[in-house]
Formats: sequence, C-alpha cells, structure tokens
Amino acid sequence: MYAITGITGKVGGAGARALLSAGQGVGAVVRDPDKGRYWSDLGCEVAIAEMGDAEALTRAFTDVTGVFILPPSNFDPEPGFPEARAVISAVRQALDATRPAKVVCLSTIGAQAEQWNLLTQRTLMEDALSTLAFPVTFLRPAWFMENLAWDIAQAREQDVLSCFLQPLDKAMPMVATADVGRVAAELLLQDWTGNRVVELEGPERVSQDGIAAELSKALHRPVRAEAVPRENWDAIFRAQGMRDPSPRIEMLDGFNEGWISFEGSRAAVVKGKVSLPEVIRKLVG
Repeated sequence: MYAITGITGKVGGAGARALLSAGQGVGAVVRDPDKGRYWSDLGCEVAIAEMGDAEALTRAFTDVTGVFILPPSNFDPEPGFPEARAVISAVRQALDATRPAKVVCLSTIGAQAEQWNLLTQRTLMEDALSTLAFPVTFLRPAWFMENLAWDIAQAREQDVLSCFLQPLDKAMPMVATADVGRVAAELLLQDWTGNRVVELEGPERVSQDGIAAELSKALHRPVRAEAVPRENWDAIFRAQGMRDPSPRIEMLDGFNEGWISFEGSRAAVVKGKVSLPEVIRKLVG
C-alpha cells in the first residue's frame, strides 16, 4: 500500500487515482474526515493526520510500501518559513520512525537555487529528507498550468491577462497537475537506490503571449497579455491581503531572470502529456 498525503488536492488526487487504476492499495492521508469518505468509497484506507503532526503521520505511514509527500503550499509565510519547518520536522520524524521502502516528495523547479525565495520552502524539505537511509525521489515540476485559474475572470471580463512572468514572449516550462500526479505514481512504483531528482514539464514551453492566444480561442474573444510593472507588485500583493510579498516577488524575479530553472539538461527533463489548451478548456468550463 502507498500512503498519499495531499490526496484531496489536484496532484495528490491524480496520483492516488493512477495507483488505484494500477491495482495498488492506497492509504489516503487527510485532515478532514468528511473528505476522507470519498476516498474510502473508492477502496482506500483513510488516515487522519495534519502535516505538522508527527505522531499522526507516523500512524499513517506505518506498514506501507511507499509514501508520497506533498507539502502544503504557503504563499504568504512568516519570515524564515517557520510553518514549513514545522511540517518538515514532523514528516522527517514520521519517516524515520516508519522507514518505508521508498518515498517520493513533491518539490519544485528551482529547488537548487541558492537565493531565498518562496520556493525555498521546498529546498528545506529536500535538505531534510536527503539524508534518510532509504530511497527518496524529489519530483521537481515546472510552474502549474492550473495557476491560470486565477486569471480566467479578468480575461473573460476585461480581455486582459495580467502577467508577472516576463518578458511576455519568453517561453517558460509549465506542467499540468494531472501529469504531476501521474508521474508521481509511476515513480512510486519504480525501484531505485539513494536519492534522485526527476524534473518534469509539459509537452511544450509556453509564453504569456501564447497563453493569451489560447485564452482567446477558449473564450471566443480577444485576450491580450499585459506586463504588470515590477514596481507595482508589492502594492498589488498587499492589496490582495499578503503580509510580506517579498518571498513571492523574489520567486517571480527568479523565473524572469532565469535563476529559477531546471538543474539538469533540457533533454533529461521528463515531458508530460497534457497540453496547455486542454487545461485552459477545463478552466474556462
């Protein structure tokens, strides 16, 4: 059986369904018992655990073949990432106590970057799990295509795609969450030794201009990409409720300046199957 954290999200759910389709047993690790009922109806064993609760995670990881670690996202962390560090500590304790045969951990493109930014939370997780005494794979996906969900309303109502990724014609790696979950499941079913990094992107790299063109097709109206000036980012993010936008801004700088990128050669990056037009069609409904 494979324990899947974050199973109620898009990535974890896709991974769990792929394992179930392959005839594998799945342990659904959830915070909310009500959400666990969906997975129990599909034949999963359900364990209730917060990601910061080492004892509950230990119970969830006991007697499983492998574990998929999907750390919770925090887009507005406290300085020094104390929330992420608490989760990392609990996960590490639980894995040390249960010693599964293998672990796949969701990380991120650019986890190797030395500059601190929002994605450093994943770097810290990699650092903590890299010294475990059993095989660990760090899955580093590109920017999620589904992040465009936040942009659909503006594109539909104002014919504009406000872009923080710049320049607008720069093709960047992106990937669908369905591919991330599927690949995570495939990796769990493999055997390997030590630590390894697997980097993942979609079938093609896409620019902000290209995204606007696909939105135009899906919405049947012209949509233009418009760069948001960097000097406005802090005020915009604070107006949205963020307390400290600096880690997010550093992350965006990393993508735009190129120091958040894949560590391996482009030829070594695994390619997903789901295209941007497919994702956009689903997002626009």
